[in-house]
Amino acid sequence: MDPARPDIALVSLGCPKNLVDSECMSGILEGEGYRLVPDPDDADVIVVNTCGFIESAKREAIDTILAMADRKAPAGRCRFLVVAGCLAQRYPQEILDDLPEVDAVLGTSAYGRIAEAVRRLEADPTRFSDCGRGDATAHLGARRRASTGGYAYLKVAEGCSNRCAYCAIPDIRGPFVSRPIDELLSEARRLVADGSDELVLVAQDTTRYGLDLSGIRLLPDLIRALAAIDGVRLLRILYAYPDGVDDVLLDEMARNPKVARYLDIPVQHASDDVLRRMNRRGGRAEILATLDALRARVPGIVLRSTLLVGFPGETEEDYEELLSFVDAARFDRLGAFVFSPEEGTPAATMKPKVPKRTAERRLRGVMERQLRVSREKGREALGTERLVRIESVDEDGVFYLGRSEGEAPEIDPPIHVVGTAGPLAFGQLVRVRIVDAGDHELTGATVE
Repeated sequence: MDPARPDIALVSLGCPKNLVDSECMSGILEGEGYRLVPDPDDADVIVVNTCGFIESAKREAIDTILAMADRKAPAGRCRFLVVAGCLAQRYPQEILDDLPEVDAVLGTSAYGRIAEAVRRLEADPTRFSDCGRGDATAHLGARRRASTGGYAYLKVAEGCSNRCAYCAIPDIRGPFVSRPIDELLSEARRLVADGSDELVLVAQDTTRYGLDLSGIRLLPDLIRALAAIDGVRLLRILYAYPDGVDDVLLDEMARNPKVARYLDIPVQHASDDVLRRMNRRGGRAEILATLDALRARVPGIVLRSTLLVGFPGETEEDYEELLSFVDAARFDRLGAFVFSPEEGTPAATMKPKVPKRTAERRLRGVMERQLRVSREKGREALGTERLVRIESVDEDGVFYLGRSEGEAPEIDPPIHVVGTAGPLAFGQLVRVRIVDAGDHELTGATVE
């Protein structure tokens, strides 16, 4: 590292896809001789990689920017504050106008120019933005080092072309662009060489991978090629759209021992009328048929999903249909959110609006219904055994915390583990028998 160059701290917000972008920026900066520091208080330059998907994410991003601005000179050491990512792409001029502490704004096609942006500020502190459209995947070829332990996210595509009525991602990130398989395999080999034996495949719609390259879905081919890499222990698939779970993918998941028996499959709603207004493909019957096929072809698979309540025009009948769907779908894990009207999306102007209090009541109702399912699932887990990787220790120091193939990192609750034969090491794989189940968490003891 060049001691004459400023030290840089990178704060990453949002989803795993955003984390990959942050790791790529870190790799680019390190390759240019900059030193990355973990504490923003020790940085000359702070980069905040933002999310701007929904209102709560925007609030978190703005709060974080303001908190980092407090570290600027003369109160702190920081000389330059850079805002990157989705919020920057969506509101570049507003950030410059309303947040004078921000020195540079970099959009989602400018990640690869992060070192250039820092050099520009060092040479001339005039504030600027770089938020034009360009190759949104260029930075993904950077030599990055995963900031996670034992696992790494592999971003297989950028952007989205689904155009769900409530979602601003296509306007922020651009259309869906798959990365070439050879490029992904090279990155995967580097990640494995750096110590990641679990690869988590992410994209806005992972099951769409390859359609823009060849006209057919290539996710099964990618999985097969990744599984052939020495050192890959587990492949996990996040963000699979129901209509993309076809027989070819099911075959690969069923026969490939390196594919986790886990799938994150966001469905958003279960009323055909609401799904149609959302511009989602397929309806309740198709979704349930997909879930049945997954469970039949991949026994023991853990299914996670997300639901959206309070969408414009959602009636009490639609809500009751959603509740019955929660009972029928029996997801192992479920997240639910209140609709957030995002400017520029078709849903922002749709009517009739669902009152906030009504939407929040429906959210509580959905999660209460799911709680019954979760408790049943917990009882079913008692006495079962699973292979768990130990990752940390809980706050009180009594239990180890770990994940099996049924828990996605940073999303699902970890398994609490008691080591019955002595201390356990982080990264160690141990067989665990489940002895207790809470509303959402499992507790197990190592099997000697």
